Parts: sequence; C-alpha cells; structure tokens
Amino acid sequence: MARCEEGYLCQVCGADVEEIWDSDLYLRYVLGLVHPEQLHVLRERHIRCNPLLAQFIVDPEFPAVEVEDEHFSKAHLDPQYVHDQELLLTRAWRRLREVVPAGLPIIEYPLDEVRQRWK
Repeated sequence: MARCEEGYLCQVCGADVEEIWDSDLYLRYVLGLVHPEQLHVLRERHIRCNPLLAQFIVDPEFPAVEVEDEHFSKAHLDPQYVHDQELLLTRAWRRLREVVPAGLPIIEYPLDEVRQRWK
C-alpha cells in the first residue's frame, strides 16, 4: 500500500491504517467490490472498523469480530450464506497478506475470479 506523508487515516476511528492486510479498501478491491480506478478516490478504514465484512473472516491470525445487530449478525443469517461468505472473505484477507511480500503489481491483487471477470 502506497503511503503519503499523512498516511491513510481510517474514516471510522481516525487511526492510521498501517498495513494492507488491515485495509478495508484493499480487501474490497481484492473481492472485486472496488474497481482499480477507484482506489485513489475512496476513503480508507480498518477492516475491523467495517464489522459487517470483518465478521466473515475466520482465521487464527484475525481476531473474531461479532456484530450485535440481529439484522446483520452472521449468527442470524442463512447458514449457507454465512459459510460461503466466510470462505470468500477469509480467502480475500489471506490474499492481502500475500500480495506485498510476493511483490505483485497492484492489478494482480484481486482474487483470480475477479481478475478474470475484469478482462
């Protein structure tokens, strides 16, 4: 993640989003929810500051996030949907942990199926 003098400040908590694997913006980019041309204009936040997505990341390296709102908590959603979202979001988050150490260009950050869809 490129850094400027001010850093990338979370629009929710105001703290610096220091690492790409903490970035909700880049997580949504990897998922194909943010087009590459939007990366420089959209606001940043920590993944944990977007609990509606964060609750679906299931990995020992990512502390669990619970949503208390009964309309949006995965505890109250269709089990198959929850399972599918957990697989997808966890895979996307793990991808974020891989891309910078692997030296990949930013256009290759998204999941394979997203890159194929964009072609």
